[in-house]
Amino acid sequence: MKSLWLKILAGLARKTIRKYEPMVIGVTGSVGKTSTKEAIFAVLNTKWSVRTSEKNYNNEVGLPLTILGIPHYGRNVLGWTWALIRARLRLFSPVRLYPKVLVLEYAVDRPHDMEYLLSIAKPNIAVVTAIGEVPAHVEFFKDPEELVAEKSKLVKALGRDGYAILNHDDYAVYDMREKTKARVMTYGMEERAEIKITNFGLRMLKDAERGDIPDGVSFKIEHGGDVVPFRLQHSFGLPQVYAAAAAAATGLLMDMNLVEISEAINKWIPPPGRLRLLKGIKKSFILDDTYNASPESMRAALDSLRKLPGRRKVAVLGDMLEIGKYSEAAHRAIGDEAAGFVDLLFCVGPRAKFIADEARAKGRKEVYEFDDPISVGKALDPQIQPGDLILVKGSQALRMEKTVYEIMADPQRARELLVRQDISWKRRPGTL
Repeated sequence: MKSLWLKILAGLARKTIRKYEPMVIGVTGSVGKTSTKEAIFAVLNTKWSVRTSEKNYNNEVGLPLTILGIPHYGRNVLGWTWALIRARLRLFSPVRLYPKVLVLEYAVDRPHDMEYLLSIAKPNIAVVTAIGEVPAHVEFFKDPEELVAEKSKLVKALGRDGYAILNHDDYAVYDMREKTKARVMTYGMEERAEIKITNFGLRMLKDAERGDIPDGVSFKIEHGGDVVPFRLQHSFGLPQVYAAAAAAATGLLMDMNLVEISEAINKWIPPPGRLRLLKGIKKSFILDDTYNASPESMRAALDSLRKLPGRRKVAVLGDMLEIGKYSEAAHRAIGDEAAGFVDLLFCVGPRAKFIADEARAKGRKEVYEFDDPISVGKALDPQIQPGDLILVKGSQALRMEKTVYEIMADPQRARELLVRQDISWKRRPGTL
């Protein structure tokens, strides 16, 4: 039954693309796909009619749903039936009613996933974010190189009149320039990046109750001799800055200038759970990075924890999933890094015990282990002191946002500030 629904979805999506011929911007990578997709949407939506996926709908179901403009109906057969009938009827609507631009996220979990998604919609512009040494979703691939090869199919699918926007600072991504016949634009901090990030730093805000507190980050983007300041609100760390740079590259290719792009990015607030700074209990601060976790994003989060001001640095780290045979080594590497500077380390889940073991081996004494996110949240409460900066991060299945809920100063704002707060997620248990 599911395969039949998938065929119907894919078929309708292909027909929709053929009829309306939108500009398709495809985003892939192992880290930062959703933030980059959202940043691109925030930029282009100021000038064009744009549609992007809800949440992280990026697979064989989510991608055609975005193209068709219909929601996910779960197990509601009547809902799906009516939605597909409406999608079929829309094929007879005037072309002007369909978005001019689609920003689609292409997720890869297994071999041949990219081929299937490309059979539905090939991009005009392909954006590749970051992959890292041990990529997320490598579990079902022979090795990281096989996963990189699968993701590179997105840029291979481009025509000569297309553009590949590549992260210059990630070597696996930068090497993809050799795998496409399209034109290439690069972004990053490297000197030779065409869209160059410079002057990255914190923005501070005076708070009557807590004094000077971080309010976001500022940076500049250089391109073609122009230098324009950018800022991000309520979000920290380089992943969101890279997302903004990729969005800037996309905007430039879509006939926008850097000033227009900066104005759009300055109004953009990255989605919840992506290195967002929240107020915690007892005048503490929470660095909420609970959307998901991979070795690359975990290192980026720890780097942000290290650089941001805080009386004590506290790390609450959950399992990193979908990395297969690399799991123990990757978790131990994170334990080694955390041991170098954190004051308190809390580990959640059976794989995170390797983080704890390695941190203890490196001499870190205040290391605690827990089975679930709620228990660690309750255990944190008596330990928290004013001025503490607490990083909370783990893979999606662990539901680490439940930890944040236990220690945030404004739990009544959870639906606004935290990830996975809709009814479907509330009913779904975390998985260890």
